[in-house]
Amino acid sequence: MPDLSQPIAETTPVAVAPSFFNRELSLLAFNHRVLEQAKDESVPLLERLKFLCISCSNLDEFFEIRVASIKQMVKLGTQPPGGENMTAVELLGAVGSGAHALVEEQYRVLNEVMIPALEREKIRFVRRQEWTPEQDAWLSSYFQNELLPVLSPLGLDPAHPFPRILNKSLNFIVSLSGKDAFGRNIAYAVVQAPRALPRLIQLPRDVPGTGPYDFVFLSSVIHAYADDLFPGMKATGCFQFRVTRNSDLLVDEAEADDLLEALEDELSQRQWGDTVRLEVAHNCPDAMAQYLAEKLELQASDVYQCNGPVNLMRLMAIPDLIDRPDLKYANFTPRSPKALSGDMFAAMRERDQLLQHPYDSFAPVLELLRQAAKDPNVLAIKQTLYRTGAKSAVTEALIAAARAGKEVTVVVELRARFDELDNISLAEALQEAGAHVVYGVVGYKTHAKMMLIVRREDATPGGTSGALRHYAHLGTGNYHPRTARMYTDYGLLTADAAICRDVHSVFLQLTSLGKVSKLNRLLQSPFTLATGMRERIDREIAHAAKGKKARIVAKMNGLVEQEMIQALYAASQAGVSIDLIVRGMCCLRPGVPGLSENIRVRSIIGRFLEHSRVFYFHNGGDKELWLSSADWMERNLFRRVEIAFPLQDKKLRERVIDQLEAYLADTASSWLLQQDGTYLRAPTEPGTKGVQIRILEESLGG
Repeated sequence: MPDLSQPIAETTPVAVAPSFFNRELSLLAFNHRVLEQAKDESVPLLERLKFLCISCSNLDEFFEIRVASIKQMVKLGTQPPGGENMTAVELLGAVGSGAHALVEEQYRVLNEVMIPALEREKIRFVRRQEWTPEQDAWLSSYFQNELLPVLSPLGLDPAHPFPRILNKSLNFIVSLSGKDAFGRNIAYAVVQAPRALPRLIQLPRDVPGTGPYDFVFLSSVIHAYADDLFPGMKATGCFQFRVTRNSDLLVDEAEADDLLEALEDELSQRQWGDTVRLEVAHNCPDAMAQYLAEKLELQASDVYQCNGPVNLMRLMAIPDLIDRPDLKYANFTPRSPKALSGDMFAAMRERDQLLQHPYDSFAPVLELLRQAAKDPNVLAIKQTLYRTGAKSAVTEALIAAARAGKEVTVVVELRARFDELDNISLAEALQEAGAHVVYGVVGYKTHAKMMLIVRREDATPGGTSGALRHYAHLGTGNYHPRTARMYTDYGLLTADAAICRDVHSVFLQLTSLGKVSKLNRLLQSPFTLATGMRERIDREIAHAAKGKKARIVAKMNGLVEQEMIQALYAASQAGVSIDLIVRGMCCLRPGVPGLSENIRVRSIIGRFLEHSRVFYFHNGGDKELWLSSADWMERNLFRRVEIAFPLQDKKLRERVIDQLEAYLADTASSWLLQQDGTYLRAPTEPGTKGVQIRILEESLGG
């Protein structure tokens, strides 16, 4: 167990160019930081197990998207984008080395850290050699009754070629001796485990020798009774394996007549993309692993040995199966602002309201939609949906509004990666209810988080009877009640006329495909967001040149876009003080003399996923603060529809600036990026609380 009071060196080296880190290797470094949480004894034990699982889930997506993309570059002979001066082959080699090191560490943490710690709490993964006779009998019966009827072993011979292996499915390669019913010698067979089967089997407590929380892996049960799958033959070896495939969707939007239909066709093929990785049991003989790699058209470097279950994400089910509140984060009820406990429209007319999730409840956003659906004075609701969940209270409220006769227009982003099927389903449900559903702009993902409500109102101060008034919600995160309990995000509720006009203009762009309208308050990509941010960086440079205080604090998920990084370098060289809070990928090199000595970068890893994007410019004392749906990455700034919106209310602005300062003062959950690309855990005193815990306690009145 590392001493958390001391800096901990990040183990993943990050290849550097003179000015930039490589994005893929930076992403691997982020997953190392996530994995470090599994070792942190200040984190409740079952939450540590979750961090181990998350690091593995993140790595799956890394292979499905990033490694798959690099392999395509190698195949096509193209160069990676960016200024790393690495060929695609060199990058693939560097990424492979980093990924192998990460996988080795994941299983070391599982076997040497997590399993012993869980056993001390009477949570056990019972190995085959440890089964009591009674457990063996129970598991044998379970195999015969629950598993054997649904398993279909496939002997491999000229009439039975190597089967297609589903992406990320659990499979077994079995070596056999003896002859089958037809007198044939079959060397190998493949057993595919249907996804309906549980990967973890909890032993009943009434079985002698069984503790309160004893589990057996499905793979162990299949290994133990593999002979029963091949009557008259002997299974001389049985080893689990898993294949990862390219899961990026390739849809030619310009050629597609119906984007929804084209995506449905492509989704049916996602599980069968090109292979990019083979995971095998660590004790699988080299000859069998090589056989699998050849059949899957993979190189030896694509083979990853796993000293444990090949899909550690399956362990994510454990915390839900165990009633041990002392081993989990304490439950909390998000606060519900008193100002939003009644008439939402009246509260928004009175002043702007800012929600900070997960500390503030997502319920006011749902309540605003529900009140709008029922209010006879509401004429129209417009909303963007990127990720909202398969069964969403947001969708239900929009459907209710459409059925109540409101003009409901929803921009559904069908291409939200890995949520495409859910978004297709909710689009169809909205259409059936009478809502107008559009899919955004060809070639640009709609990632902006916006809601606009149009309401006819009686006389109000400064208004006229029967005038239309607009209300807007703008957010940094998705309209997803579940992730609002897990991600840190901001949501602004406002009736500001200028902001609402801008939101209306953006919706017109998305639905009518008209020309770009000039926005007065918002910044929007792919048009003005990047240039607007660079202009504000240049303004800080001008203040520094005049001897004024110049400062930038930017918080985001990823910093990759090189022109933005170059602008920050220029600001650093001009004397602007710059603090960056970047959760994941960061291609900027901080602290380099003559380049970035005035830039500091930290990553916060804690209970909640840091997701909000916040940009603060001191502006000579006339402070500006922007919230946004966009990171500083090429895709967000130039290939997506995104928005950034200002906090104009001084009290709200100062509140967020104070929180940024709290993030910068954090030592308990901060990792500091070094010149060479490694991350060091910030030095801290034992018992120090991370910024997320402090904000949570403040929100609960603690």
